[in-house]
Amino acid sequence: MTDGIVVTDLVVRRGRSTVLNGLSCRVRAGRITGLLGPSGSGKTTLIRAIVGVQVIRSGTVTVLGSPAGSPSLRDRIGYVSQAPSVYQDLTVLENARYFAAIAGVGAAAARAAVDQVGLAGAAGQLVGTLSGGQWSRASLACAIVGDPPVLVLDEPTVGQDPVLREELWGFFHERAVAGVTVLVSSHVMDEANRCDSLLLIRDGALLADDTPAAIKAHAGTDDMDRAFLHLIREGAAT
Repeated sequence: MTDGIVVTDLVVRRGRSTVLNGLSCRVRAGRITGLLGPSGSGKTTLIRAIVGVQVIRSGTVTVLGSPAGSPSLRDRIGYVSQAPSVYQDLTVLENARYFAAIAGVGAAAARAAVDQVGLAGAAGQLVGTLSGGQWSRASLACAIVGDPPVLVLDEPTVGQDPVLREELWGFFHERAVAGVTVLVSSHVMDEANRCDSLLLIRDGALLADDTPAAIKAHAGTDDMDRAFLHLIREGAAT
């Protein structure tokens, strides 16, 4: 199994504060890796470093063997930020077609992406009139339209109802089975059990890099929230 993303000794500072402090991790291709931690833990900063839009103090980030931010990666990473990055004055399908053209694929791929995220019924609706959950899914459609080998998704299931959340996780698993590197961030520990492996971070430091089962076994609990608290206390005691 190959590494889609490799982060080595990453340090990011914001003013006098250290957001990420020498963080190292690997994200494998063909798996869903969950990036979990409380708000303010550094998840979004790490994601921004991976997609190449974050200024870093030191360390390296490589994606598919190239430095993060390289021009060669622009159409190889599908990125969904917390703030939906689609055009409000275009319809869902028009947005997907625009990003399809950038990725060099046709209108059929745009329609397929819209269908895959459950927005077939809203394809002709202006994005500015959508609900928050629909807006997020419109962003996801634009991210997947070119079938990129890496998907980096920052809180993609926030605001989705349970049925749609289940469908989205099903789609993420399909992409992973197809060999895609899938990195999904969340602050909801419940979603950890849907991932193949987990990166748990707090205060800019990596607490764990393992499977959900291994992390819970180490903590002696079947509850991921309790396992996370166990890791925090364990780290504080060392």
